[in-house]
Amino acid sequence: MFPFDVAQKSELIQKLTEDSGRVEFWSDAEKAQKNIQQLKALRDDVEPIEAARRMLDDLDVTITLAAEEDDADLWVDAAENLTSLALEIGRLELAVLFRGRYDDHNAIVAIHPGAGGTESQDWAAMLVRMYTRWAERKNYQVEIMDLLPGDEAGVKSATLLIKGKNAYGYLKAERGVHRLVRISPFDAASRRHTSFASLDVLPEVEEGEQDVEIKQEDLKIDTYRSSGAGGQHVNTTDSAVRITHLPTGFVVTCQNERSQHANRDRAMKMLRAKLADLQQRQQLEEMSSIRGEQKEIAWGSQIRSYVFQPYTMVKDHRSGVEIGNINAVMDGELEELIESYLRQTAGKQR
Repeated sequence: MFPFDVAQKSELIQKLTEDSGRVEFWSDAEKAQKNIQQLKALRDDVEPIEAARRMLDDLDVTITLAAEEDDADLWVDAAENLTSLALEIGRLELAVLFRGRYDDHNAIVAIHPGAGGTESQDWAAMLVRMYTRWAERKNYQVEIMDLLPGDEAGVKSATLLIKGKNAYGYLKAERGVHRLVRISPFDAASRRHTSFASLDVLPEVEEGEQDVEIKQEDLKIDTYRSSGAGGQHVNTTDSAVRITHLPTGFVVTCQNERSQHANRDRAMKMLRAKLADLQQRQQLEEMSSIRGEQKEIAWGSQIRSYVFQPYTMVKDHRSGVEIGNINAVMDGELEELIESYLRQTAGKQR
């Protein structure tokens, strides 16, 4: 949530700042770290609002002087200041959209190809690259939690951890089926193919953060030998982990890390995310508002189409936004597509 109670937040910032200057502040390192993280989050909320206020004051002064002195240059400055203020307010408006419990969290992104073998697996790999580039553009960090390469090209599945403020708030808009139309590089006859891949997005949730308790007796844990690319240790030991949550039937796997312990930790992180997401859906009157309808990865179920042939266009079927520069989109320029859908969704919830 992003409440605009600036005065209350400013008071809390002052209190936490004073506390951090006390000698005993670091006696409890864990508590101190949490306080510092809270302080940073509060400043991230308050400083853009204060900046917008300063810009508004500057604009008011510039307009007043321009009118009094009938100065053309000052009117130009006022127009430029107005444009800058509009952009800042637009960013603040977008921040208001992140009102969900986990919107400010990191995001776990799982990508799975649909039917179609190599074609769809290659499309899934293209999506991995696209979201990685998008994250880099926003100065987010990307970690590969799990990846299973395709037999000839692409990936059979990929799970990414995208770390940054509001990563989940942004990427929850991307959950669904993505459709690709292109001349296949794997078809000797150069025919046009349609491929599908699904994207699931979950919030990264720390242990104890959600209300659901994960009991050890509810878990079935299997270990097996990794089947993906890796070093000798990865491929010759039973380091891969599969965890089944018996009450829900959720299954999570991880095989990318060298040790079984590390893979288990990653798999538990994914399981906590799934349970947190389930909890949110159960608390809403309509499950589709948080998860989206769960559809078959096939024709007619897509949220977005990416067309390379016979023309180039990306179209979001929910917001209606169309972008002709498909190469820019594939390079991670997703802001217009994501933000348009988020604004549309917020409008429906008012």
